[in-house]
Amino acid sequence: MSNVLGHILTAATLAVILMKVAPILLAAIGGAVTQQGNILNIGLEGMMLIGAFASIAVGSWAGNALVGVLAAVVSALLLALLYAVATLNLKADFIVVGIGVNLLAAGLSVFLLQVLYGNPGVTPPEDSINLPRIPLGPLAHIPVIGPAIDDQTPLVWLAFICVPLYSYLLYRTRFGVHLRAVGEDEGAAEAAGISVSRMKFWSILISGILCGLGGAQLAMATLGSFTAGMTSGRGFIAVAALTFGLAKPVRTMVAAFIFGAADALADQLGVAGVNSNLALMTPYIITIVALVLAGFRLRSVLGSRSTRKPEAVPAS
Repeated sequence: MSNVLGHILTAATLAVILMKVAPILLAAIGGAVTQQGNILNIGLEGMMLIGAFASIAVGSWAGNALVGVLAAVVSALLLALLYAVATLNLKADFIVVGIGVNLLAAGLSVFLLQVLYGNPGVTPPEDSINLPRIPLGPLAHIPVIGPAIDDQTPLVWLAFICVPLYSYLLYRTRFGVHLRAVGEDEGAAEAAGISVSRMKFWSILISGILCGLGGAQLAMATLGSFTAGMTSGRGFIAVAALTFGLAKPVRTMVAAFIFGAADALADQLGVAGVNSNLALMTPYIITIVALVLAGFRLRSVLGSRSTRKPEAVPAS
């Protein structure tokens, strides 16, 4: 037991946790934006996956990590645009289209792997690209925290910066006020002159941008290569994080941190010699438990609302 704890309770583990949290947090914030507009975006997984593929394919071809990140954002944005058109213009069901986006991304990435590299499973070693790291200089010598935050990628820092940015967008801008109004009551928002479709459209595009960044972080942070299905359910974990966090900025970040820590814990348990199948199950078990707890909390909130008696109207 002490040997296992020795592998887990280290600054290196905290560094891995931050690296694992970043893509989940980026996708979760993107999904939280659409959730504020009353859209549960199940397509986060597919947007992340296609972003991860584009970051490696284009980034390695150009020999530039920034180009790879831009390609990830553009590709995920195109999927988000498809999602928006299908749901808002063609009136298809949001959940069904989200599942279709995930299947499209999974199939398209494998197809492009076969066409471009002759291998449907993974990009070749010579076609790899990694994100740069940010050294912190003297700050790296801070006990525990310093080594954990030193040499992280720019997208890790961007992921955590997105939390206050999302909070500002949601509560301090006209867009955020209108988006929350749409999520609360579409009819009342429409009556107030707010274009419901336009607000939902922009929220979906924002989620695509953030999912593309999350996919780029996932693919380019360490391996620098793409493997078929490499998101491994992280998009769904992001959905769980925003659900558990009620799509609020800080709560969503905390939930993403819990799930990212569970993912990192699974890696460290494998290194420590714990049964690999048990280690791989860890983040998904925690996700299921979190969703159950979120479901109970949501049910209690809805129950309290339904049993609340309306205030008596005074006689004129």
